Amino acid sequence: MKIQSKRIWIAGQFIPAMIEIEGTKIKSISPYLEGGADLDVGDARIIPGMIDVHTHGAFGFDTNDATEEGLRLFAKGITEEGITSFLPTTVTQGEDVLTKALKNVAKVVEEGYTGAEILGVHFEGPYLNMKFKGAQPPEFIVNPDVEQFKRYQKAAKGLIKYMTMSTETDPGFELTHYASQHGVTISIGHSGATYDEALMGIANGATSMTHVFNGMSAFNHREPGLVGAALRVREVYGEIIPDGNHVVWPAINNFMTAKGKDHVLMITDSLCMKGHGPGEYFLGGHQIEIKTNGSAYLYGTNTLAGSTLRFNRGLQNLIEKAYVPLDAAINACTINPARALRVDDQKGKIVAGYDADLVVLADNYDVLETFVRGQAQLKKAFQG
Repeated sequence: MKIQSKRIWIAGQFIPAMIEIEGTKIKSISPYLEGGADLDVGDARIIPGMIDVHTHGAFGFDTNDATEEGLRLFAKGITEEGITSFLPTTVTQGEDVLTKALKNVAKVVEEGYTGAEILGVHFEGPYLNMKFKGAQPPEFIVNPDVEQFKRYQKAAKGLIKYMTMSTETDPGFELTHYASQHGVTISIGHSGATYDEALMGIANGATSMTHVFNGMSAFNHREPGLVGAALRVREVYGEIIPDGNHVVWPAINNFMTAKGKDHVLMITDSLCMKGHGPGEYFLGGHQIEIKTNGSAYLYGTNTLAGSTLRFNRGLQNLIEKAYVPLDAAINACTINPARALRVDDQKGKIVAGYDADLVVLADNYDVLETFVRGQAQLKKAFQG
């Protein structure tokens, strides 16, 4: 199949080009040729498939629910946002609930599904700092435990690829060492680490930070905290939720300016209520509410619990509201998460030999079509 556009994101710029897909891969890329493609999308933009490393659920499903049909609906539905790969993300709970959730992801991956590709699991908690728990259920927060984590990874059949934890509560950094040395990206989050403690976490294997500014020690000019470490340590990845509620636009601009274009990960941190309207729901056994601003809060409080952000709108917000440079915004959705997950040899770019993960965007950021490993997902009556 040959697809072409006058604006394809290649080598950090939009150029006219034609993409030839063979099977699941991009076979070749050649100059734009009038009448030479099976699908010509005209001036619509084509960018690499977008990757969400932190999303708990949508359409009534939460990863902790451990239902096969729910996870399959989740994977299929988020392609409408331009997501081609994702990490179903857990919420802190007891070992029995988390084990079932991990086994469910492993089973669906093993048996097959359609939609966005499941690259692994983001294990958020239960190894968190109680003071910075946010909406994570406090009764299930425990100290880091290597043997327990091994049981979780066994249940997941090795699919835990990314873990949020407070490294300052990890004695001797034992779990940080073990997980990071066994293919897991360690992300410091829900953490009260001082600036110096954050540096020690990084020195012992952490390579990312979870939803920067939220659920972490704040920045102060005399005690920079974890936020200060996120700003100062350029080579460590940092997640950001660009919904305007979790972080205001000037702060997002400051953060992304400090980090540069290669180390920010745009995330939704979406909950099961995405796709539903305002109302009352449950998260980890606790009552939460979706307010009219689209974000979730612990019921009756102003404590944020997650979002209902659509990924394509997050990209739009970075560019149109936070005034982030185009390349930094696109990288945060594509190649940066691929690098953080060590799959950047096959995802995150429009390059010959890479997976044919593509998103066709209108100028208003509506998703016109999403290709996952060469397969069109939306199958709309596309007009270029």
